[in-house]
Amino acid sequence: MTVIETNEDLVVVDCGLMFPDEEMYGVDVVISDFSYVRERSAKLRALLVTHGHEDHIGGIPYFIKEFAGTPIAGTALTIALIKAKSREHRLGEMDFRTVLPGERLRFGSIEAEFIHVNHSVAGACALALRTPVGIVFHTGDFKFDQTPIDGRPPDFSRIARVGEEGVLCMLSDSTNAERPGHTLSERVVGEAFAGIFARARGRIIVASFASNVPRIQQVIDQTERFGRKILFLGRSLVNVVNVSRELGYLRVPQGIEMRLEELDELPPERIVVMTTGSQGEPMSGLTRMSVRDHPRLRIVAGDTVVVSATPIPGNEKSVYRTINNLWKLGATVVHGTDGRSHVSGHASQEELLLMLNMVRPEFFIPVHGEYRMLVQHGKLAARTGVEAENVFVAEDGDVIEFTHEYGDKVGKTYGGNVLVDGSGVGNVGEAVLRDRRALAGDGIVLVVVAIDAEEARVTAGPDIVARGVFYLPESDGVLDDLRATLRETLDEISVEGMRDTGVVREHLRGALSKAIYSRTKRRPVVIPLVMEV
Repeated sequence: MTVIETNEDLVVVDCGLMFPDEEMYGVDVVISDFSYVRERSAKLRALLVTHGHEDHIGGIPYFIKEFAGTPIAGTALTIALIKAKSREHRLGEMDFRTVLPGERLRFGSIEAEFIHVNHSVAGACALALRTPVGIVFHTGDFKFDQTPIDGRPPDFSRIARVGEEGVLCMLSDSTNAERPGHTLSERVVGEAFAGIFARARGRIIVASFASNVPRIQQVIDQTERFGRKILFLGRSLVNVVNVSRELGYLRVPQGIEMRLEELDELPPERIVVMTTGSQGEPMSGLTRMSVRDHPRLRIVAGDTVVVSATPIPGNEKSVYRTINNLWKLGATVVHGTDGRSHVSGHASQEELLLMLNMVRPEFFIPVHGEYRMLVQHGKLAARTGVEAENVFVAEDGDVIEFTHEYGDKVGKTYGGNVLVDGSGVGNVGEAVLRDRRALAGDGIVLVVVAIDAEEARVTAGPDIVARGVFYLPESDGVLDDLRATLRETLDEISVEGMRDTGVVREHLRGALSKAIYSRTKRRPVVIPLVMEV
């Protein structure tokens, strides 16, 4: 999520989400901090979307709940994918502005031009934002595919003309900034699929990102070529197929699509199944098949499974677990870049250099990548003539200011992550995560005691409930010893202390924590419950 702001107006470019890392227990998704926009909401004019991937549109429902009525501009497929998300969140009517590549929209003092580029989803665009002090060019996610499946290479001439106008600052995709050479064309995947389809003797199951429309088209083309029929499994995939077909981004020949009921009627060598789960998502189609949990499809010996994606950093364990499980079930698995069954949707170094040379910005901000990738991309910019002091390797929250005379990093604002947990947005902070880490690491122990405050005596307990602390068959003796320790602790509390439940709780917590640590060297969360009767 990027904010472009002038004295009078403000537009937001993309509003995505990221998925939680392993330390974010219970967190569903992570979105950007909207505080900066919230404080300037009177200036907010539009949300401009470069393309329809989750890391660029996933945060929009949360954004619109707060900034209702904000115009959202993007190409047809991008808007269709956002609409699908808005229905899931029951957002009601929204102000969508569907644009064609090459169109311009004006929002106050900012004019936005959408320029066609290639990516692993149809309808991807770069943005040329004309402001009072110059053009800000945002590449979005892109690669330069000379032979794309839809026959529409990037609009090189338009990009070059924007460069001729003079670009103040360029923000550019850095995902593959460490990778030398060129990113292979999507058409290479079709050639790889042809070889896989020719060799397969049983069913073929292909897992890919639901939004990768060019990849879906490749699978459909090979299904038709080899006389098979295709089944689309997974709600998100079916939605994308239907929308893309309606908008003309996808060509599905008549009679090639099969129904779920036909799975048992057709011979295996006539079946292709396309599903989600290329990232090992727990409830996705492929993952459920790999553990025999799918209600309608079981992997059997002779199946060929193609995982047409590379693992997103952080997903490697779950992806390789799924692949191992598929091999155990007797399937032949083709994954990652094996046999070129997947190519990246992001530009490698030579394409990044070409973009820099066409646009020739005065200032450069590498975006969309890990810090080391941003640094590498900055070095590439310097090789094309951008002054080293004009390259800003920015982190979340950095503010970079431009005038007619200069550009500089001038400070930092809100840029942290906001955690979404169930219906709660932003109410799960570090303190909650710290407790969850403690619960996951050492478990929890509850001690329950009832006291008569007037007579200053224990009437019931202490009872201990432990989860994730002791090995159950051996826990009875340990719990008996701990109860004895707690009884001794209660006997040592003074009469006045016994009448104060807070004092009793702290004595129980301290004594139990110490006793457990001396036995197990663990520090579980200890919660004393003291009831007055």
